[in-house]
Amino acid sequence: MPPIPSRKAPSVLIVDDSRKIRDPLATFLRRHTFEVRTAADAAGMWQLLKQHRFGVIILDVSLPDGDGFELCSRLYRRFDTPVILLTARDTCADRVRGLDLGADDYVTKPFEPRELVARINSVLRRRGPAIAKQAVSARDPAALKMSPSYLFAGWRYDARHATLARDQEPAIVLSTVESKLLQVFLNHPNTLLPRDRLIDLTIATDRDMTDRAIDRQVSRLRRKLAHKPGEPELLRTIWGGGYLLASDVVLQAP
Repeated sequence: MPPIPSRKAPSVLIVDDSRKIRDPLATFLRRHTFEVRTAADAAGMWQLLKQHRFGVIILDVSLPDGDGFELCSRLYRRFDTPVILLTARDTCADRVRGLDLGADDYVTKPFEPRELVARINSVLRRRGPAIAKQAVSARDPAALKMSPSYLFAGWRYDARHATLARDQEPAIVLSTVESKLLQVFLNHPNTLLPRDRLIDLTIATDRDMTDRAIDRQVSRLRRKLAHKPGEPELLRTIWGGGYLLASDVVLQAP
């Protein structure tokens, strides 16, 4: 008997070109309290991702318009959304390649649907806090009212108003790109973020930004986070690697 959910049903995107797999799997997952959308190819997946955020993506590695391994890598860098790969190839090299590219799990066809449900639930438990943060959409007025605040290194960042405040100093208003960039750092504290991943996590899927442009945005944000004398720099440049927010972060619910 399907479990009774205690919160909003997790959303799952199934991307598989085989209707014989895609449709029955969607029906099975819906019976297990998941919200499910499906796509038959990479183009359909990208279109859905422009409109929705998902808790887990179930991705076939052999799509007619894209290599699943490469798509997994792009999904990891762009959305940081958990991905479970589906494949008919059961080799150690393929499994290792998928996991190295950012996949959270790997399921070989044919598979038992109940096992996939267990794997989805396992991924959601591991990645739950990060997924919850991604659910807030700046374009949704109701979500805006629920935007959290972040405390880090003496600063308070109000995600709803895109403002930084410290001590008794006047609040600093961030630009749209600066606020997106800071939120990425706050969601990945003490983590080295290469330029390409920063670009993918910050910029919309239909826009481009160069390494030089992201460097300029980081520099502007760094100036607004200028540390006091004697304090270590918050936004650190790791030569040859990228950037890192050197601070612990506390998330405060609104």
